Amino acid sequence: MDFKQQTDTIIQTIIAPSAVETDRNALYPRAAIKALGEAGLLGLTSAKEVGGMGLGLTEAATVVEMIANVCSSTAMIVTMHYAANAVLEQFASEAVRRDVAAGKHLSTLAWSESGSRSHFWAPVGTAEAVADGYKLTCSKTMVTSAGEADSYVWSSRPSQGDGASSLWLVDSKADGLTITNAFDGMGLRGNASAPMRSAVTVSKDALLGTDGGGFDIMIGVVLPVFSVLNASCSIGLMEGALAAACQHVGGNKLQHLDSSLADLPTVRAYLARARIQIDQARTLRDDTLSAVATGRADAMLRVMEVKASASEAALTVTDIAMRVCGGAAFRKDLGIERQFRDARASAIMAPTSDVLYDFIGKAICGLPVF
Repeated sequence: MDFKQQTDTIIQTIIAPSAVETDRNALYPRAAIKALGEAGLLGLTSAKEVGGMGLGLTEAATVVEMIANVCSSTAMIVTMHYAANAVLEQFASEAVRRDVAAGKHLSTLAWSESGSRSHFWAPVGTAEAVADGYKLTCSKTMVTSAGEADSYVWSSRPSQGDGASSLWLVDSKADGLTITNAFDGMGLRGNASAPMRSAVTVSKDALLGTDGGGFDIMIGVVLPVFSVLNASCSIGLMEGALAAACQHVGGNKLQHLDSSLADLPTVRAYLARARIQIDQARTLRDDTLSAVATGRADAMLRVMEVKASASEAALTVTDIAMRVCGGAAFRKDLGIERQFRDARASAIMAPTSDVLYDFIGKAICGLPVF
């Protein structure tokens, strides 16, 4: 089986059947992550030389979109893992890379802080050089897979010298890591996104890249991956919501008129708007993939646009799905209510849509973005 067939099999047998329970009880989808690892899909973007599939961002976007069609929580966990692995593939040890490729190591990003909020590239947590390495003293506001991942790509201020940040590979079992509050949120309820605090000492070889070189890795390596995959989450979610809405309006009748809800021109017009929103988001996503792959001059502009575009489209599409399905959409059994809630996360996930609009505006005005 190719990677798409493998993904679809796991979706049909594990992810889709458990999606409602994952959301209702805020359960981390361990069985799904285990299956993805065993199938080699957690190592999708790992190099073949360490046992991975050796595939790229386009294939990762496909996997994330397919999963998000049925469970956004699982899709976001995979998104954050692929984003972290973009760093690990360049800077981690061969042993760590081989474990990721073998599906034995799940990673994630630990960047967001209340002190710098959506400006993720400028952490306020510190790294202090000590006798046996570096002591990281930081508080992170939201870490996906908190307590579930095997490692965190952790950010701090540089231990010395210039630069906005440094990145570290922090073992999840390290002494001094604390989850400060369990997650019980509105949407993406199964991705174990929780605040964490560190007073942990890491070895000198835990540094990913150079001390003070975190900004370039964050923007040049991770942001394109995260933005494209975040957009793919939104696209998959939108497709799922639209499919559910179309099925509902086509299968329910106004009995006194002997016609379906889909026979109403207003309903069809709303669904058409949703279809256009999804197609526009996907077209921009695919063009962003092309721009990144070919090193086009407008690649970073597309990277900033793609997350904002898909995030805002998801708000519109899920609102339309709720509207056309009426009172039925408020029931959890239809699934649209869950997708409506999940769609709200992306727009406020750093960098937020509003921050991205500011970045894009600076770029097209010829101003420095950061």
